[in-house]
Amino acid sequence: MEGRETPCGRTMLARSPLVLTSVRPFRPHPLIRNSHAQTIVAAYWSGHKISYSARQHFVVFDDGDQIVLHDDCPPSWKPGQRAVLMVHGLGGSHRSSYMVRIAHKLNLLGIRSFRVDLRGCGAGSTLAKRPFHAGCSEDIAQAAEMVSTLCLGSPVTLNGYSMGANIVLKLAGEIGAGRLGGVDSVMAVAPPIDLAYCCRNMNRGFNRLYDWDFSRRLVRMVEGRLATDENFYDGFQFDQRPGRLIEFDTIFTAPQCGFESAEDYYSKASSSPVLPKIQVPGLILTANDDSVVPIEIFKQNPRSSSVELEVTNGGGHLGFITPRNIVPDRRWMDQRVVQWIAKLDGHSVLRAS
Repeated sequence: MEGRETPCGRTMLARSPLVLTSVRPFRPHPLIRNSHAQTIVAAYWSGHKISYSARQHFVVFDDGDQIVLHDDCPPSWKPGQRAVLMVHGLGGSHRSSYMVRIAHKLNLLGIRSFRVDLRGCGAGSTLAKRPFHAGCSEDIAQAAEMVSTLCLGSPVTLNGYSMGANIVLKLAGEIGAGRLGGVDSVMAVAPPIDLAYCCRNMNRGFNRLYDWDFSRRLVRMVEGRLATDENFYDGFQFDQRPGRLIEFDTIFTAPQCGFESAEDYYSKASSSPVLPKIQVPGLILTANDDSVVPIEIFKQNPRSSSVELEVTNGGGHLGFITPRNIVPDRRWMDQRVVQWIAKLDGHSVLRAS
């Protein structure tokens, strides 16, 4: 195949575009029907062998901290065409399997994508003195401005997963009827729009496994950074390792991020209060059996008429693994996200050339 220079400043090999057809309704894989099975299998089965070829950009904040954007630019992309800003979930990074897969599939459609590493995550693990939190919409606003500068005249979709989905919805609500660069849409998968409710929900039954896993990952992240430089987080040390998310947020997140308490953090970081203010087209995709983000929070919190809520019958938390006759690679979530974003520019069905 012949290589050529892209508008992003890289030489890339031409690739055949992805064939995208209408997405059939989600149906769980017959061997993975249970919500917990969907969630766990999806978390540990990457389902891809996609090499890293992104270009990195650094977003510098007023306090000196930096985050990294991983720019995957298709060879066919031109200024004015759509770009997507993708935000990972709690404990994730640009390397999270869903981020890698979906960025790749967007690129095969000619859509440029930017995968964010939040403060202290992924490639930016040593570039920020302050930690990320579930309501850091101001960081993503600055990232969106950089994307709009790099993609002059291009429409930009905010796209988040789990915690990252809450962040992009919060930002979209804060923008309201105003403008932020080229942002014209928001797509959120499994957003914990009411953080306090979700935290309480994870302390019930089998859900405690997720509570423990999230807190364990976060503690290891903090301890790993302190082992590198004890001056991170103003020399913070755990007197006792928290075993629950609310304990971690009480001991670490709230004081480090300027909140009075975990309860204050959950209240101010949740996107639910600003959902009615969203003016751009949006989609919230979630499963009716999600154990991390319970379906009732979407019934209890109103949202703007511009934001559609799509609830699947099964799928767990970021699972959505389906039989091959529904989606060839079994990743229904990927197909639905990519299709919704492609339709923003009037593409209902895309065919290989």
